[in-house]
Amino acid sequence: MSFIVLLLGILLLVLLITWAKLNAFLSFVIVSILIGLFNGMDVAAVTASLQKGIGDLLGSIVIILALGAMLGKLVADSGAAQKISNVLMDAFGRKYLVWALVLTAFIVGIPLFYNVGFVLMFPLIYAVSNRFDIPAVYIGLPMMAALSVTHGYLPPHPSPVALIGQYHADLGMTLILGLIVSIPVIIIAGPLFALTLKKYKNKPIEIFNTGQIPDDQLPSLFTSISAAFMPVFLIAFHTVTTLIVKEPNSFTRVINGLGDPVNAMVITLLYALYALGLKQKKSMSSLMSSLADAVKDISMILLIVGGAGGLKQILTDAGISGQIADMLHHMNIHPLLAAWLIAAIIRVCIGSATVAGLTAAGIIAPIVATSGVNPSLMVLATGAGSLMFSHVNDGGFWLFKEYYNMSIKQTLKTWSLMETVVSVTGIIIIFILNLFV
Repeated sequence: MSFIVLLLGILLLVLLITWAKLNAFLSFVIVSILIGLFNGMDVAAVTASLQKGIGDLLGSIVIILALGAMLGKLVADSGAAQKISNVLMDAFGRKYLVWALVLTAFIVGIPLFYNVGFVLMFPLIYAVSNRFDIPAVYIGLPMMAALSVTHGYLPPHPSPVALIGQYHADLGMTLILGLIVSIPVIIIAGPLFALTLKKYKNKPIEIFNTGQIPDDQLPSLFTSISAAFMPVFLIAFHTVTTLIVKEPNSFTRVINGLGDPVNAMVITLLYALYALGLKQKKSMSSLMSSLADAVKDISMILLIVGGAGGLKQILTDAGISGQIADMLHHMNIHPLLAAWLIAAIIRVCIGSATVAGLTAAGIIAPIVATSGVNPSLMVLATGAGSLMFSHVNDGGFWLFKEYYNMSIKQTLKTWSLMETVVSVTGIIIIFILNLFV
């Protein structure tokens, strides 16, 4: 019965948004309440679950998204994104530009959380798309593929690190094998898959539309890169320090503080205000007005992503993930495939990659020791499954849809299909690696 309610709920959500033209956030709230009630939750529990889901998701990303929008606005308005795009074009040429951007996203994605990487990369995508009249989806989705792969496969991201603990895997070996898997997955789900996306001419949100700035008025390349990617440097330095220095001391505490994603974004924003604003003879009042416009432009995006979090929490509290886990627990299949399949099903039903991965690991972990399968490959298989077919119950789906100004149907045919390619390609390569590891 729960599965039928879930399917009907997702169908209703799509109809409310596409057919009834109802606001997406309001649609999420309505569908979440109905799914909770029809799964036997009382009104008070539904309300509490909805509030918790919205609060948990927004609590973890609202500061990042708001600061990222502000930083992105500064990077775009100052011409820093235009400067970086010009240098990339000169270095790689139009023919290899997508590959250059994917490499940039992969490097950025290793130390950064997905949401941080998304908001940092988008101004660059917008600048390149606008400057050279290239469809934003064509160059943007491969970069999102690189960010998604690093988020699901590679430590030090939270889910892979937690899976390493559950499976008692070696972090270093997981990182090495993860890189071996990630590179072909990104190539297939990124630049190669993007060859099918040139027909999508959607213009992304106008928040970063600043027009062209004369070359002699652009900031220097060093200033542009340091302002756009300082969070990457700070968080990467923190990550490397944590891996090398085992005993905490005053130095590592300072580095940990600077490398915290929120602190890194605040520090970068303050630096960008000076380097890209005050130093360029812009007034503080005009800079603050620009930052306010940036936040206003993403306010509805925040609500929609929060609504997806509320639905995810209702599905979790209603016990659907537990039912799926129980159903698959006794199936006689290869441990790698079982981990991938359980995580994939929970991901499709619940929406959260982290919940899907950790739930699957809780089921599969007890059999890893006796299965003979490399624990690091189990981490990767679970991570691959947790990225399967992101759709309307996943905040990342709505983040991509709103930023790239796409319809639900278009988002399913681009973003959701890309995530599916990431997941399926990943498990195939993991099985090939299992022959040698």
